[in-house]
Amino acid sequence: MNRLCNADDREIARFDKLSRMWWEAEGTMRMLHVINPLRTGFITQQIRTPCARILDVGCGGGILSEALARAGARVTGVDLSQPTLAAARRHAGAQGLQIDYRCSSAEHVANEAAGEFDAVTCMEMLEHVPRPAEVVAACARTLKPGGRAFFSTINRTPKAFLFAIVAGEYLLRLLPRGTHRYRKLIRPGELRDWARASGLQFTSVASLKYNPLRRTFKMEPGSEDVNYMACFLKKG
Repeated sequence: MNRLCNADDREIARFDKLSRMWWEAEGTMRMLHVINPLRTGFITQQIRTPCARILDVGCGGGILSEALARAGARVTGVDLSQPTLAAARRHAGAQGLQIDYRCSSAEHVANEAAGEFDAVTCMEMLEHVPRPAEVVAACARTLKPGGRAFFSTINRTPKAFLFAIVAGEYLLRLLPRGTHRYRKLIRPGELRDWARASGLQFTSVASLKYNPLRRTFKMEPGSEDVNYMACFLKKG
């Protein structure tokens, strides 16, 4: 475990192995491609700044970063997997998109560029780090006053264990087995407490509901059921 950058080396190694699969729309990362329009809509509908400067923490292969860039944002994507960032840079270059990809962490960006971003996104990432509260605090520090932070993760409930892990990874095989560990999932109350302690004010939440027959997701505003997204406003 790398305590300096608040990362689990085993998690980074696992994502290193998946680096070539990010842009295979029908492959291992298919579900990220399916939910990306919903995630992007949830984010862009709540950002009022034209050409907003957005930090995408745990950007992976750039699926969300590219969508935000296409929506007009100036995007900086950070991740700790070098092979994954290489895949992100190649794909963005092929699409003619200008995205600033860096091998860095939220904590390092917060130290170097505090208060410089209009929004920060941290999607499907908090449940993969040793100390998620520190990531939330770092994300808050990167924001300008009035900026917005967006987090998505999985609720820690028996239902979430059944649907996200048992069904999602072992029965339906929506994700590789072992992607999530139940004890590292995050209850909405915990996320709100961490955000409040970091000077962030809760504004909205929505969950993603999966239809196994159609193999599609829909967004349910106000729900914190299994896979949920939350938005927070930086005070001041």
